[in-house]
Amino acid sequence: MYVFFPRIFSRRDPFLTRQAKQVPTMAIHPIDYRYGTPEMRAVWSEENRFRAIVTVEAALARAEAAHGMIPPADAETIAACAGRARPERAKEIEAEINHDMMAIVKTIAEVCGDAGRWIHYGATSNDILDTATALQIRESLTLIEEKLQRLLSVLLDRSEETKTLVCAGRTHGQIGVPTTYGLRFAIWAAEVARHIERLRQMRPRVVVGQLTGAVGTQAALGDAGIEIQETMMEILGIGSVDVSNQVVSRDRYAEYFMLLANVATTLDKIGLEIRLMQRSEIGELAEPFGKRQVGSSTMPHKRNPIRSEQVCGLARIVRSAVEPALLNNVLWDERDLTNSAPERVIFPEASVLTDHILKVMIEVLKGLEIDHERIRRNLMLLRGVNLAESVMIELTKRGMNRQEAHEVMRTASMEALARDRDLGQVLSERPEVTRFISPGELDALLDPNAYTGTAVRQVGRLIEKLRPLCS
Repeated sequence: MYVFFPRIFSRRDPFLTRQAKQVPTMAIHPIDYRYGTPEMRAVWSEENRFRAIVTVEAALARAEAAHGMIPPADAETIAACAGRARPERAKEIEAEINHDMMAIVKTIAEVCGDAGRWIHYGATSNDILDTATALQIRESLTLIEEKLQRLLSVLLDRSEETKTLVCAGRTHGQIGVPTTYGLRFAIWAAEVARHIERLRQMRPRVVVGQLTGAVGTQAALGDAGIEIQETMMEILGIGSVDVSNQVVSRDRYAEYFMLLANVATTLDKIGLEIRLMQRSEIGELAEPFGKRQVGSSTMPHKRNPIRSEQVCGLARIVRSAVEPALLNNVLWDERDLTNSAPERVIFPEASVLTDHILKVMIEVLKGLEIDHERIRRNLMLLRGVNLAESVMIELTKRGMNRQEAHEVMRTASMEALARDRDLGQVLSERPEVTRFISPGELDALLDPNAYTGTAVRQVGRLIEKLRPLCS
């Protein structure tokens, strides 16, 4: 296959006086050569799409035979021979008739002999196409669920490993009271677990097929239309719509894309935190970095979080599929064709990219490096000021008005920051504080390891709760 390769030249360039040079085409979309796993690309490949359609046509014939609409022998012939149909032949026919579904029907009929006359009997294009999409979504969800389970397992492992690792908590980008890395990993794990639950809950709503005919009435199937549809979906192992027009209602597909966007956003969230913690001035976390890996073409010292950046960037593309997916549910009357072209793009793109960034984030988290020394240094960076809440709570317990205690600790903290002093030193010089708390007690209250509340217990409970979801 060849394309014309455009160039811009001056008016005198001889190129303008001859036919544009033909050059071999190369892949256009990065999911063809840069992003995506082989297994998810295979799900949304042309070949698999063709095979899914053939499978649905064969199931239709068997269902119709089961209800006496076509001869059982012909249905068996179709089931046995349809697999010999080839997508290349369908493309040849499509070039002549300009209808992709009818081209496949003719292709299957050619290899089924006399039985081929029953191919597509009583069906309209989207009965077959939407049902084939259900088969692909089922495969896609299986792959996504497997990776979510692996991601959950890695997060639980990291949470267990770091459940007592105290670090600086941050709000608004500023250091706050202490937290633990175990709790951070656990929060991400809980989010991933909810995605697994959402996926399992939505599967029966999304993985459904239909056989309702041109406008949803099943008129071409007669009185047995409902039963034939149910039998056909049982053969395929998927759900059956209760009602539809010419297409499966796209709110179902929108739910699929919103799940992908939600998963991608969680990965974006994790990736962003890793990038923030890998900043040179923080340095608490670092992506795995190969021995011969290059960080920059001009700065040899660089060790950039490129995998997390890729995850964050591609998450934007996955989220962008949500709007067209929602708009695809808004069709004229019993249907129009405005959903078709967007779906040809967003199904493979969003599915492949979500699967890809799941794989990347699993690898990042498994190899994530944790710098305990930098964590400790950052935790102590404010010289006790980030433990002001601890002292405020104790002052209130011992009799000081809570609002007064807040103001005492606020002014003391501002003084400690302005004069670059330990908060404990500043507080030990304030009678309103030492009246309630001795200097020795202040040291204990300003120990970050003693102010992590129930973080360790929370992590332990969550790990025990979520481990079963990993298998």
